[in-house]
Parts: sequence; C-alpha cells; structure tokens
Amino acid sequence: MFLEEIETPVSSLRGVGEGAASRLANLDVRTVGDLLGHYPSRYDDRTQKIPLSRFRAGGRAHTVAQILDRKPIGFGAKGGVKLLVTDGSGVEAWLAAFGKRALYLGESRYPIGAIIGVTGSFSYKYGAIQSTDFEAPPVIARRGSLGDYRNAMPPDSAVLPVYPLTAGISQVQMRKFLLQALGYCKGIDGRVPQEILARRGLLSKQDAVLAAHRPATPAQADLARKSLIYEEFFVFQKDLAARIQARKRQLPPEGTAQAGGGSSRLSPTQEKLLGSLPFPLTDDQNRVIAEINADIDRGFEDRAAPAGDTSAGDSAGAAFTMARLLQGDVGSGKTLAAFFAAARVRDWGGQSALLAPTEILARQHADKAAELLAGTGLRLAFLTGNVKAQGRKQVLEALREGEVDLVAGTHALFSADVVYRNLSLAIIDEQHRFGVLQRNAIIRKGMESSSPPSPPHLLMMSATPIPRTLAITLFGDLDMSVIRTMPGGRLPIKTHLAEMGKETKVYDFVRRELEAGRQAYFVYPRIESRDDGGEPLKSAEDMYDYLRTGVFLGFACALIHSRVSEDDQRRILRDFHEGKIQVLAATSVIEVGIDNPRATCMVVEHAERFGLSALHQLRGRVGRGGLQSYCFFVYGDNLTDDGKERMRLLLGTTDGFEIAEADLRIRGPGDIRGIQQSGYLTLGIADPIADRELLEMAREDAGA
Repeated sequence: MFLEEIETPVSSLRGVGEGAASRLANLDVRTVGDLLGHYPSRYDDRTQKIPLSRFRAGGRAHTVAQILDRKPIGFGAKGGVKLLVTDGSGVEAWLAAFGKRALYLGESRYPIGAIIGVTGSFSYKYGAIQSTDFEAPPVIARRGSLGDYRNAMPPDSAVLPVYPLTAGISQVQMRKFLLQALGYCKGIDGRVPQEILARRGLLSKQDAVLAAHRPATPAQADLARKSLIYEEFFVFQKDLAARIQARKRQLPPEGTAQAGGGSSRLSPTQEKLLGSLPFPLTDDQNRVIAEINADIDRGFEDRAAPAGDTSAGDSAGAAFTMARLLQGDVGSGKTLAAFFAAARVRDWGGQSALLAPTEILARQHADKAAELLAGTGLRLAFLTGNVKAQGRKQVLEALREGEVDLVAGTHALFSADVVYRNLSLAIIDEQHRFGVLQRNAIIRKGMESSSPPSPPHLLMMSATPIPRTLAITLFGDLDMSVIRTMPGGRLPIKTHLAEMGKETKVYDFVRRELEAGRQAYFVYPRIESRDDGGEPLKSAEDMYDYLRTGVFLGFACALIHSRVSEDDQRRILRDFHEGKIQVLAATSVIEVGIDNPRATCMVVEHAERFGLSALHQLRGRVGRGGLQSYCFFVYGDNLTDDGKERMRLLLGTTDGFEIAEADLRIRGPGDIRGIQQSGYLTLGIADPIADRELLEMAREDAGA
C-alpha cells in the first residue's frame, strides 16, 4: 500500500472536528495519507540543554528554571503578566505573556517558587533579558530547590518536528494529529527498490515516514528527510527516463537528422523575413533555426504520411512533435528565432501562438512582430484579457477562420472561447512563469484544432539560463537549443557599484547622459514607503517625486508599477519608447518586455533587495542598441557576504550562463528556483538546488 492510498478521512482522528478538518484542507490535507505526507519543514532540536547564561540576541534557551517573581502588564483584554525566572546559571530573564496566554500562566498554576521548563527565543529589551516567544510546559515542581534540578532536562526534551501551518492550527495540534496518524504507517510501500536503498544507506518508506515525524535524534531526522527526498527524485527521474525513451523512438535514424531533406533551407516566408532584416543573423541563431526547422518539417511530414505508412514516423506511426527548450541570454535574439519558427509553420499551413506571462511582454512581442514581419505576408494578431469586446470578437473570428498566422498574447490565448483553425506551434516565453496546467491548456487548444487530434509543436523560451548540468537532469526529455552569441553592433554594458549615500555621483552621471539625448531607468524594491519598523527603503513613488522635482528637474519623468492601470502602462511605455519621457521610475515590473535602444542608464537602488537573476534581467533592459550603456547597482549598508559575492559577480561578467552557474554554486534566493515553481517539476519537500547531490544520485540510479 502506497501512502496516497490511505484514504481514511482526517476527520476520523481524535480532536479533528469539522473546523479543524476544514483548516487542514487549506494545506491540501484531507486524508490520513495526506497528513502523513505533510512533512516537517525543519526540526527543533531540544536534546541539548541551553542555559540562560548562553544568551545572545535572538538566540534560544532550553533549560529548567525557577519562578522568582511575577508582575502584571497593562490592563484589560490587552493586559498580561510577566514572570521573572532564573536557571541557576547566573542570569535572570522575564517571560511576558498577554491575553489568554497570560491567563494560562495564572498564579494558581505557576506560583512563585515553582520549578518549570523554559524553551524560547530571548532578546535584550527595556534593560533586561526577556521573551514573548516561549514555551513553559507543565510545572515540574510547585516548590523546591533549583539545585536539585541542576542536571535535569526540561520535560519536552526531544527532536520536535516543525510543520508548515495554516491559520487556526498550532504546532502542538499538528504534532498530536500526526502522532495518531502514525498508527496507519504499518505496511507502507515505497517506490525505490530495496537493493538501491541498501546500497545508498537509506530508509524504507515506512521507516522514513515514522522517523520524519518522530525522530529520536537529529541524525535520524536527517536520514529520514534524505530518504524521502531521494524517493521523490527517483520517481521523477524514472518518469523522465520513460519520456526520454519515448522521444528517442520518435527521432529519425542516426545519420538522417535533417529529416525531409529540405530542413536546412529556409522556407519562402522565412526567406522574406531574412531579406527584410536590417542586420545579419548570428551563427547561433542560424543553427537554432535549422534545428527548429528540422523538428517542424518532420512533424508535418509525419502528419501528411498515408495511413499505415510508418517510414516518416516512429515504429508505431505516431506523428513527431517538437518539444524544445530554447535558452538565450537577455537580448540574444531568441524571439527572432521564434518568429522564424512561426514563419515555417505558416508555410506548412499552420497557426502559431506566442504566450507571454505579462501584458507588457506580450505587447512587446506583438510590436516587434509587426516591425520585423511587416513584409513577409504573415498575418498577426494580439489578444489579452484587456482587449475590448469588439476587437476581441474580430480576433476570435479571425483565429477560428484561419485568417491569423501568429497571435501574441497572455493567458487569454487559451480562454474557453478561443478556437483555432490549426494551431501547430505553441511558443511559451519566460517558460518558468507558467505551470503545467497552463502549458497543457494551450496544448489542448492545438489538439482541438487538428484532425486527427495532434499536439502542437512546443517551443519554450527562457532568458534565465539554467546551468547545463541541471538542465540535462531536469529537462532531459526535451531537445535543447542555446543562443550564446549576442547580435553584432552592441557594446558591452559597463556595470558600476555604488554605496547608498554616494548615489549623487550616479545621478550626476545620468544627468549628463540625459543632456546628450539618452534615457534612463530607476528601479526600486517597493511601490510606496512603509512605516513598519523594518529597514527604511526608498520607494518608487517617493523617488519619482524626488527625481522629477529635484534631481532631474526639467526632464520628463514618469512612474510605472503593478498598480498603474494597463492603459496607463501602455501609454507610458509608448511615450518612453518614442523619447517623450527621459526618466522612468519603476519597480521590477519592467524586468522583462521593455526594449528601448535609446535607454542607456539603468539604476537599481537597494540592489541588495533583488535576486541575482532579477538584477541581470534589469541590466539587460539597456544596451539594446549601438550606444554605450551603463548599469549602476546602488546597495545599502546591510549587505551580507552572499550579497557581496553577488555584487562582485555582476561587476565581473554580463554572461547570463556564467551567472547562472555561479548562482547555483552560491544558491541565491529564488533565482533558479523558478524551475521548481513552474510546475514542470512536481515535488514535495525535495529542492533541486539545495538537494542537487541527491537529485544526481537518483538520476544515476533511475537510468535517466
């Protein structure tokens, strides 16, 4: 029996009433099997005694203490109580509680002189060591000598699991629920062969689940977690290996990579597109276009083969379908390669859809397509949720009648009322921002538009390079194309670092660029300022006012962020592109989809608050033409060691692939984790970055 086959409702457990069951459902926990698979996010090791004398700000104590005094705090419902305790280590501390918690610590339960266990986080405040984040288990003794308990451990000394929670469910409740659920563990099967577990020194699924929820030691908890993570990766890699084998059966025999003979040549519409370009293609673009052409031609030739003729397809006669990941750095020309693919599909009589995660990026693609494809005869359309009713009706009718060859848009491209005549190519830009369900939705549109139903070719694009070793491990069932070389005529972006407080020099430099007819971006981590007691940060709104009324008085400035309406965003970006606006203050909403060759300065303030990938993408908004461009990362004084390494990395290279490899090495916050969040990799507790060694081990064992 597998874990997911335990379908006993969680409400059958003692203490899980209707309300608790409803709250657990917020965590996708509905059955006992779900509950057993709700693993701890970390563990609180309480097997070692930590006296108050080892106090450090924010540090924890785990000790046996005596109550020396108690005092009320405040009045009424918001009032509370504080207990003065000592553990004999020479340090006294206050435990402060409010509301119902203060009632629990009433004098009848916790009298002065009582011996109690204390576990909590302490800080120095109001001239004393104190804690509001503590646990005080039931009293050990109502009175006594603290010296009698010098070597005693607090009553809750154990390795305690700490679970992801939802409102209304506490850690104590979750642990009680899991303790009951462990009674269902007997006979749980795993999906990793026993001989592999033995060779790798891992636990069986049953033992791993038990140890994950009730570990005897930190080492046992670690082994349980490794065993569960390994199984997730092993199952994924076995599935990946099966998909690789299925694709291998579709590939042409060795020595016939250019299936159809003409794949290396451009089609008529592609020839027109090439002839209209004011610049030559790079060698990488030519190679990638040839690879895509071969896939597209093979797919259409298979579909055109007479029934029962398997010479053009695999042994079962199924039509070949391209599934290709196209990686390329910011500004390398991936989108142009995608336009060539759409032109190829058009010459085969098919339609293409270019799916982007934001309207800004979708409109950028539509505008670029209109500019580059104007003389090719390729018919274009644009569709997002904000297209007005009459215009939407016309686009939908044109798609249905086959009067559109390429449509660019957002999620609206797979809305229920969108019908295609023959959707043969789905291009997904910034693929890591889309989940499996969204990709499947556009693929279904292609299936519905073909007879017999056949999935469209799939071209996924990413400007956030994935390190090669990780890409092979995670996307081994996809063909991969890479554009490394940049278009000719572009100068390398000059990157500079500046400390907060010295940004005046940056402003002076930008002003000289503006006076020369250039334009600039200023990016901030927040839309508006907040007085929340945290670190004071510059905001886009405040700095917009400061820049336009002071620093750049006399220059046209504008503000853009996610709360600006779509219509206003469109107008602002159009004016900026046309040179009517010289300074654009923004948040990271401009990270992708902005292409303005006259913009030569990018200033990111509080750069330490952005991820490495976001900073690289923002830098890529300049340097889009032949002008020398500059990027300034202005950082605060709270820069961590990892932050300093990121800044040095950005200063030393503009190569996105090199940055991705280094990012994987230092494991920056969330920069490559979009791989997992995209939904392509469906995992529970496994992390393809943090657990990379286990991932590669599972790949080797699964034969992927």
